[in-house]
Amino acid sequence: MKGKIGLVVGLGVGYVLGTRAGRERYEQIKKQWLKVWHLDPVQHQVTRVQEIAKAQAAAVPGALWTGAVNVVKAVSNTGTAEQRLNSGVDAAKRAAGEVADAAADATARGVERAEQEEAAARSAPKASTRSTAKKSTAKKSTSTAKSAAKKTTSEAE
Repeated sequence: MKGKIGLVVGLGVGYVLGTRAGRERYEQIKKQWLKVWHLDPVQHQVTRVQEIAKAQAAAVPGALWTGAVNVVKAVSNTGTAEQRLNSGVDAAKRAAGEVADAAADATARGVERAEQEEAAARSAPKASTRSTAKKSTAKKSTSTAKSAAKKTTSEAE
């Protein structure tokens, strides 16, 4: 999937940069790109990726620091050089696993948060659509009443 997306992006960029149609065609392409970029589904996915990245960025440094401290402690213990090296390597392997786990947990939390926001966003437009429908119905009935009042007034004159 990543390869396909990269191919499409690469083709698009290559076409835009290599086009001989001039500035007008460039502006058309740019306008279409901006239309796609500002679509709600695209922005929703952008927000989702940002949330996941924020969650990982917050979790990984803490795990890295803890792992580095554990490696330093393992290497500074007493024993032969070989024993210290082996304990340092083992501590580094454990730290790498902990960093991977922290990143996976952060990704899961970010995805979960994004899904919750998506569910909230799905339910919110339905309510606003209903209220918009009620408003348009109210406007229609108000305009109908006004036009009936005008007819009655003009007939009375």
